Amino acid sequence: MEEEVLQKPAYDSRSDSSFKKEASSSDRKPVKMDKSASTKSTSSGNSKKVAHLQVDTETSSKPVLKGRSPDKPPIYGVSDKNPQKQHAGPTSVKKRRNASSGGSKLQIGTEDVAESGLNNPDLGPFLLKQARDLISSGDNPQKALELALRAAKSFELSSNGKPCLELVMCLHVTSAIYCSLGQYSEAIPVLERSIEISAIEEDQNHALAKFAGHMQLGDTYAMLGQLENSIMQYTSGLEIQRQVLGETDVRVGETCRYLAEAHVQALQFDEAQRLCQMSLDSHKENGSPASLEEAADRRLMGLICETKGDHEAALEHLVLASMAMVANGQEVEVASVDCSIGDTYLSLSRYDEATFAYQKALTVFKTTKGENHPSVGSVFTRLADLYNRTGKVRESKSYCENALRIYEKPMPGVPPEEMASGLTDVSAIYESMNDLEQAVKLLQKALKIYNDAPGQQSTIAGIEAQMGVMYYMLGNYSESYDSFKSAISKLRATGEKKTAFFGIVLNQMGLACVQRYSINEAQEFFEEARTVLEHECGRYHPDTLGVYSNLAGTYDATGRLEDAIEILEYVVEMREEKLGTANPDVDDEKRRLAELLKEAGRVRSRKARSLENLLDANSHGISNDGVKYEKNGNIWETGCNIGHI
Repeated sequence: MEEEVLQKPAYDSRSDSSFKKEASSSDRKPVKMDKSASTKSTSSGNSKKVAHLQVDTETSSKPVLKGRSPDKPPIYGVSDKNPQKQHAGPTSVKKRRNASSGGSKLQIGTEDVAESGLNNPDLGPFLLKQARDLISSGDNPQKALELALRAAKSFELSSNGKPCLELVMCLHVTSAIYCSLGQYSEAIPVLERSIEISAIEEDQNHALAKFAGHMQLGDTYAMLGQLENSIMQYTSGLEIQRQVLGETDVRVGETCRYLAEAHVQALQFDEAQRLCQMSLDSHKENGSPASLEEAADRRLMGLICETKGDHEAALEHLVLASMAMVANGQEVEVASVDCSIGDTYLSLSRYDEATFAYQKALTVFKTTKGENHPSVGSVFTRLADLYNRTGKVRESKSYCENALRIYEKPMPGVPPEEMASGLTDVSAIYESMNDLEQAVKLLQKALKIYNDAPGQQSTIAGIEAQMGVMYYMLGNYSESYDSFKSAISKLRATGEKKTAFFGIVLNQMGLACVQRYSINEAQEFFEEARTVLEHECGRYHPDTLGVYSNLAGTYDATGRLEDAIEILEYVVEMREEKLGTANPDVDDEKRRLAELLKEAGRVRSRKARSLENLLDANSHGISNDGVKYEKNGNIWETGCNIGHI
């Protein structure tokens, strides 16, 4: 302690309050949907990211914090002096919770006799500089954490309870070090405290520091897979930035795009489209020509429109994005957009144009990235899907094998998650060919690559759910039950229990329970699925009606005949209205209803009956899947249609 004070150089503490925009990377990881449609928002080296807190000066090459895959929006104006750069960092750093030295780790807010000199106002900046130097060298991150904690304590003591921008900055650095060590749960309370002590009313610097805190906290939640909490923090940050910079500022538009990408990852496409449109509007307001930022917005909007089924609008946005990239000399990135354009042509059944777009992208990727790059594998996968849809199974399998040669023997330096994503895409094609065993094997390999990583819980849950579907189709109901159970627990933990996807998985879990003769357990899952899907899709949605039908079956099997009849009458009424009385699905439901009415000694009521009393008590819902249930020794089936989740 005394040595450090004696060796302390002259240091201006005000320089540490600097925040600066980050340079964006030119390549961003895609968000996978049905096909590996990309949400990569390609931007040039001049496009902006949000600068959390700067951890090092120009010499820093070691990343400290990794946020979500998309580039972060910028934060500006906190200080123009001594700008420093912050880097997004890896998630693979091993946890090291114990201090390398024998001293105990200092916690902010605790009192320690040995730290009595921390109230020296010059000590905080000195300790923080030492922490940054250690981070730059990468020698001892645990020691850097100790120094950052002591610096924060020093700033706290010297501020005397007044708003202190240096303390806020130091807390941002501390949380970044925690994240670099993989200790995300430790970083969260530190960031929450930085947000709490940031005084917006002081000046613009404090307001933008609070904005940076919200965005960094959102990234931390995203790394833990807690998308709901992540989106809440991004939204709070956006509101602060709007207050400080105004609605029409281009930097607010970039934050809107960043938040839109988060909503895409959470499968909330309506809100994502609204925010993406706000970002596009900001370019019009500022009169910017076809920039790379606008190209990134249009690329994201193309993905959103494609996912929502508006293929013509998606094609328009993607073509405009491609033109903007060509105008800015981004020919390599145009190949990625060509893949998305090919996906849209495929959705429109314009197969020749889709093939041309894919082959064009394939040529560029092979030339610029090499024959064995995952980008080449992704084009092979798309071509395999195209030929499978057109009935050319031999060509499709050939392209699948080409893709697997790349994914199973990756190039050095390729992220493992990219390989796992490719295996998942190829698995979907084998599933569509009805080669379920090969599809399951590929998904198992993908799970092994992810290795239960903290930031990939939602993705892992999706893979497990799909494996559950395939195990069900193969008749392995116990394996199906276990896969769904694991997927549901992960989805609950990551805050995705309010999505339609979660409702579908619950319904599939109910079907697996029925096959294992766990009728009461199946009933609980169907009821929860009904609640979720009524909220997400509405009571009249075909998928919600499918869950009603499943629930009626379980009610009948457990002796709740009147409840089963009431639900089934409602289902028949809705199906007749939507599909017509001659539809085979309607005939099946009517037959089941007639059996139940005969047993109850009643006839069908032709008047629509209200389900308020029954459904409001336990609202749940969705899935177009049927259910088998046992009654009087017979198995009744209602058109099971278990497809790709």
